Amino acid sequence: MATYLVRRLLLGLLTLVAITTIVYGLARNMPGSPLTAQLGEDPSRKINAADYERMQRAYGLDKSWPEGYLQWAGNLLRGDLGRSITRKQPVASLIAERLGPTLLVSGTAFVLIWMLAIPIGLYSSARAGKPDERLTSLALYALYSFPTFVAALFLQVVFAVWAKGTPWELPLFGMTDLPTDAPIGSRLVDVARHMILPVTCQTYVSLAYDIRFIRANMEEAVRQDYIRTARAKGAGPWRVLFRHAFRNTLIPLVTLLGLSLPSLMGGSIIIEQIFTWPGMGRLFFESIRERDYPTIMGLTLMFSVLTLLGQLLADLLYCLVDPRVSVD
Repeated sequence: MATYLVRRLLLGLLTLVAITTIVYGLARNMPGSPLTAQLGEDPSRKINAADYERMQRAYGLDKSWPEGYLQWAGNLLRGDLGRSITRKQPVASLIAERLGPTLLVSGTAFVLIWMLAIPIGLYSSARAGKPDERLTSLALYALYSFPTFVAALFLQVVFAVWAKGTPWELPLFGMTDLPTDAPIGSRLVDVARHMILPVTCQTYVSLAYDIRFIRANMEEAVRQDYIRTARAKGAGPWRVLFRHAFRNTLIPLVTLLGLSLPSLMGGSIIIEQIFTWPGMGRLFFESIRERDYPTIMGLTLMFSVLTLLGQLLADLLYCLVDPRVSVD
C-alpha cells in the first residue's frame, strides 16, 4: 500500500507540473493582459508609457511566460499562491471567501442527488418495463436534455416574476438581501431561500444522469449467473436487488463519486453567473475575463489537486467495496 501511494503521489506531482505549465502558458498567451483589461473597463482612464512599464514590472508581466511560471512555482513551494492583480488581495484568502458559498450550493445538491438517485435507480430496475418505469425514464431523458441555462431562466421567470407578491416568490440574485447585523435566524432563512433555485438547477441534470447510470449498471448485474442462483434459492426480488445486485455495482458508483469531488468544490460557472452567486465558478470566469493570472493559477491548482485526489480516493475505495481488488 505504501509503495502504491508513493507511486501515485509522484505521478500526481508530475501531472500537476504538466497541467500548471500548460495552463500558465495558455493564460499568458491570451490576447491582452490584466492592465489592458482594466483599462478596457474604464476607457476614460489614461496612463502614460512610463507608468505602464512600471506596472508591468510590479506585476511581473515584463517577464516571458517561462520565467513567470518559474517565479510562480517558486512562490508556491514557499506556500504563497500570489496576490490577485485585479482584486489586490491574496489568492488564498480570495479562494477561501468563495469556497463557502460554493460548498453551500454544491454540497446540498450533492446530498440531494444521491439521496434520490439510489432509491429511484433501484426502483426503476425493479419495475423495468412497467408503465410507471417507462414514464420515469421519459421524464429523466427530458430533464437530462434540458439545458441548465434555459432551466435557470425559466425558474426565474416562474418564481420571481409570475409568483411575485405570493408566498411562492423567490429571490432572483445573490446570496442574501439582509444586512450582516440582521438576526442569525432571519439570515439563515434568507440564504436558504436564495439557494432554492441554484440548487434545483445544479441537481436535476446530475440526478437524471445518475439514475440512468445506476439503472444501466443494475440491468447488467441482474443478468449475471449469481443473480439467477440467488433467485433459484428463493431470495425475494428486493433482497436480490439490494443484497446481491446493488453491492456488485458499487465500483462504478465509487468512480462516479470520486470524479464528483472537483465539481463539488468548483461550482458551476453558468449557474453562479446567472444567479450572481459568489462562488468558485464565478470567480474562475471573472479571473479569466480579467486576465488575473495568479487567481487563474490558484484555481487551476486547486481543481487539479481535487481531481487527482478524487481518482486516488476512488482507487482506494475499490478495495473496500470489492475485496478482490488490490493496490499492491
